[in-house]
Amino acid sequence: MKGLPTANSDRSLFLRTDFSDDVAWEALCVAIQEPSIEGFVASFDYVNDPIYAGLGVEELLNLRPDEAGHYFLYVADAKCFANSECPILVVDLYTDPGRTIRVIQSEVCGVENNLSISNMDFEDFEDEAGPMVSFADSQIDRLINKYVYKHK
Repeated sequence: MKGLPTANSDRSLFLRTDFSDDVAWEALCVAIQEPSIEGFVASFDYVNDPIYAGLGVEELLNLRPDEAGHYFLYVADAKCFANSECPILVVDLYTDPGRTIRVIQSEVCGVENNLSISNMDFEDFEDEAGPMVSFADSQIDRLINKYVYKHK
């Protein structure tokens, strides 16, 4: 099996592992490109290749390239599409490989932006994670609700 794509841009990798609904995949890709209320946009390279169908975290970790690549992987798996809020699986590939959280699609922009520029660490999101937890974004003056699911 081929490995995960290497980092050939500064975009984060968004990988599809559930191929049961093409319309839902396309809708998710459009939805996560919507700018936040602050005007920020997530920056993803999308991987829509059936070779990754059904793969879990351990299998995906085994496909990491040897050279430096992405630090995090965003995954649209069956659990993502089974929930109306589309909780996207975020996998740590670097600091503590295999550690995961789930982020609802409407909030993935903030997580992707903050992780990609190292403004916040994976631990910052993981520490706030629960079944569904709200936390304040310290970068802006007002409280913004962010929802992160701790993956089990």
